[in-house]
Amino acid sequence: MRFVIVTGMSGAGKSTALNMLEDAGYFCVDNLPIQLIPKFADLLFVPNSEITKAALGIDVRGGQAFGELEETITLLEERAIEYEILFLEASDEVLVKRYKETRRSHPLAGRGRIDQGIAKERTKLGFVKRKAKYIIDTSQMLTRELNQELNHIFIDEKEFRNIYITILSFGFKYGIPSDADLVFDVRFLPNPYYIEELKPKTGNDADVHDYVMDNDKSREFLRKLTDMIDFLIPNYILEGKHQLVIAVGCTGGKHRSVTLANELHQHLKQAQTYGIKIEHRDIGKDAITKAK
Repeated sequence: MRFVIVTGMSGAGKSTALNMLEDAGYFCVDNLPIQLIPKFADLLFVPNSEITKAALGIDVRGGQAFGELEETITLLEERAIEYEILFLEASDEVLVKRYKETRRSHPLAGRGRIDQGIAKERTKLGFVKRKAKYIIDTSQMLTRELNQELNHIFIDEKEFRNIYITILSFGFKYGIPSDADLVFDVRFLPNPYYIEELKPKTGNDADVHDYVMDNDKSREFLRKLTDMIDFLIPNYILEGKHQLVIAVGCTGGKHRSVTLANELHQHLKQAQTYGIKIEHRDIGKDAITKAK
């Protein structure tokens, strides 16, 4: 029996996660009263039960009874009932934006502001987050990317580390990404922009990639970059960071930054112990600017 408790910040994707788990064959129950959780667990763990995997959604809609959750979880442990906690997280800014877009009120905000309700919820959920086995920050995730992470954990059953990494290429002339945690400037590398046949192409094209990487300077930079990132990621995980945006920039975000971002992405994909995606923010802006 695999018993998963799905919880987290309101607006971070708990309902979406439950729907995905249900599609994956989990028996799912949402917002069961806290007092009934031990009885629910007892029913799941009866001998020869047809249910082999179940997910239980819990959030602050449980009202005052939510304060009993810590005691209830302790009771599960005393009964030797095995469980896993999946905690869905997101930044305050993203949560506020999502609530404004859906025009919904936060369950703890009352007549106050959304950010006040979020702050109260973080306090209430602090203990359950500390007990979580899986923490997924959905701030920068699309729905399909969350689905991939859940498949990784609950279907493929691969090793999981609580961090999601975005590799982001960009052009300095369009501004440094505001959400970047690490920014690397690769404008010192050979620039295909000045090669007539390479100028209209991008770092996704093989001949542009080869032009950028076919020199000692680029190869040495990539070795140093990957070595540093390999060192930083486990330390960020220990520090409790769940979302990491690594930005790689050149002048226009079309050639050098795309090439190095792709190289870094390929390197990190080999680990397969954390979620990772790549974005090329400004790769098409040069053509749009010229069209105007």
